[in-house]
Amino acid sequence: MKKAFIKSSIIIASLSVLLIIFLASGLYSRLTHKESDEETKTKIVTPRETTSLSSSEQTGWLIREENLSLKMSLEDNETVLAVLNRQSEIHQMEEQFVVYRTNNAASPVFVTFLGYDQVQRGYRRMWNAPAAATRNETISLFSQDLIGDRNNCIIVTGMNAKNEHTMTIFRHNPEQPADAEYKKIAELQIAGSIIIQEAGRSLAYQQGITRGQSHTIASYGHDSASLNMLDQIETIYAYNALNEQYEQINVSRIPGSQIEQRRLRELLSGAQGVFENFVSGLWYYVTPQGTIDTMQYLYFNPAGKEIIFYGDEAQQVFRWQTSNPTRFGLFIRSQNISISTLLRSIDIELESLDSIKLRVIEDVRLRITANTTWDGSYRRAGAANFKETVSQVHPTIDAIFDSSWGRIYFNNSGEYTITSSVNTRKGRYVFYKVDNNDLLELRPEGESNENRMVYKTEIAAGLMILSRVRVGTNGIQDLLEPPVTFTPVNN
Repeated sequence: MKKAFIKSSIIIASLSVLLIIFLASGLYSRLTHKESDEETKTKIVTPRETTSLSSSEQTGWLIREENLSLKMSLEDNETVLAVLNRQSEIHQMEEQFVVYRTNNAASPVFVTFLGYDQVQRGYRRMWNAPAAATRNETISLFSQDLIGDRNNCIIVTGMNAKNEHTMTIFRHNPEQPADAEYKKIAELQIAGSIIIQEAGRSLAYQQGITRGQSHTIASYGHDSASLNMLDQIETIYAYNALNEQYEQINVSRIPGSQIEQRRLRELLSGAQGVFENFVSGLWYYVTPQGTIDTMQYLYFNPAGKEIIFYGDEAQQVFRWQTSNPTRFGLFIRSQNISISTLLRSIDIELESLDSIKLRVIEDVRLRITANTTWDGSYRRAGAANFKETVSQVHPTIDAIFDSSWGRIYFNNSGEYTITSSVNTRKGRYVFYKVDNNDLLELRPEGESNENRMVYKTEIAAGLMILSRVRVGTNGIQDLLEPPVTFTPVNN
């Protein structure tokens, strides 16, 4: 009897172990299958057409897509172009606005709202709407309180197939549920430029006490009644609260510079590389008083696919990704070489043969804002006769020096060449000033922008002495390397 009890106990224990193993295997299988399903569910299929892009442009597209993380997957034939996140007004979940397009090249781009459905306990599309832009590489998506009631509008800018600038604006009706469809309150398309003219708003608005004044929108297009290609028509649009639309309120003519029309047609022909070559080089900022500010400048290097912004004693280097001709100039998309999520759109308009006007939009993934720091007119370096003062630094020189590196040639074009018995090295350079320190930056040819070298320069007994430094948020840091002495060579 005792043996039978022991035998039955062993059988029961064995069956229990097998049952536990079976249940554990099934649970593991279900968990694995669930994880696999979840991975498939959240996978974003974003087909790309990058065969016509250069390697640097393809890199830019890949970096952009890595940062376009969605709350839910779109259809297999839909490509994500831009994403804007925001906190929900009715719960703690984050929501997204997404600009996408289908594989149909002729179709416009669309905006969709991905909201959290508390009943379904998941994200779903709340609404879709078309926007006027069609050129993928020019799309920008951001939000702003245009009306002054703290109800942020969703704004999509970009260019269409005709190389026209477009702006599409959506606004939520505060009386409707938070996930209700946004209404289109403006859509502009023009062979010129479109800007939001921000109105001054009181401290009471900033503190949430009162409403603010509505912003207006201005568009600038060619004056078809004029023979001068630079004469423009300015059209102002204001928000009409009765019909909840932006309406035209004023039209005025703006005379442009008188430029020889044949040369003007060449620059604005839209031919590949023509306007890029025109803007190549150094440009100084022109103040509202009409004077040149040598402490704020831009350096365009289309050959090296690089744009340098210098202002507020700080230098920013951007990789030139793509450019598209416009009616009055060029539209450029660029990417910061240090912060891959920082994209910058630059709309350049021709003012004269030695001046241009810029409108710059910052595009930071996950939080997109408009930045007007660089907006305004710029004049080509060398177009004005600067007085020689101690406080001014010429970005380029024409000189030859001997040094321990070899003989170095500085050209006014911003290029340098170092020759020695071993080899010849080339690159680009620029002189500038930070905190009253004269600096020289060398960017060797064929190396990445991250390998550029900065030197503090001092003049003593007719010699130029270079000390290697690092320029950062904490100012100028001496790297304690042996200094290099440049001895002028008399031609």
